[in-house]
Amino acid sequence: MGNHNKEQSLTPSKNFILPFILLLLSRMSLHGYELIQKLQSLGFRTVDQGNLYRLLRKLEQDNLVCSEWETGGSGPAKRKYSITEAGIKYLEGYANQLESYQTMLDQFFKMYSSFLELYIPSFPKKDSIEKSSESKGRSINDSKE
Repeated sequence: MGNHNKEQSLTPSKNFILPFILLLLSRMSLHGYELIQKLQSLGFRTVDQGNLYRLLRKLEQDNLVCSEWETGGSGPAKRKYSITEAGIKYLEGYANQLESYQTMLDQFFKMYSSFLELYIPSFPKKDSIEKSSESKGRSINDSKE
């Protein structure tokens, strides 16, 4: 594990991409390559094009997403994806589920932090600069009294 770089260990799970796709499509219709760019900007470091298009086809079969061919403009026709009403409802349910997970994760990190505090000695809260300025403040206040 020491040989893996930090970015690889921070790559979100493949299954975690689904709510992000639906969320992005709830805001605007997008081509596949636009989805990839937006997902990468949200932290999905590597998005496999083949897997993304397979997932989009599956979402379309499940009536969560629809697509249409865009033939205008230069170049070949491109598919543009949009979320459906069923997709919006699914996204709402997924968001509620993620909110529950977030609550559980918050509890985990509170417990983890307290665990670390038990086993890792805490550092003094004030550094030498704060101590010297505090003692100067006391001497000024002491001289006024």
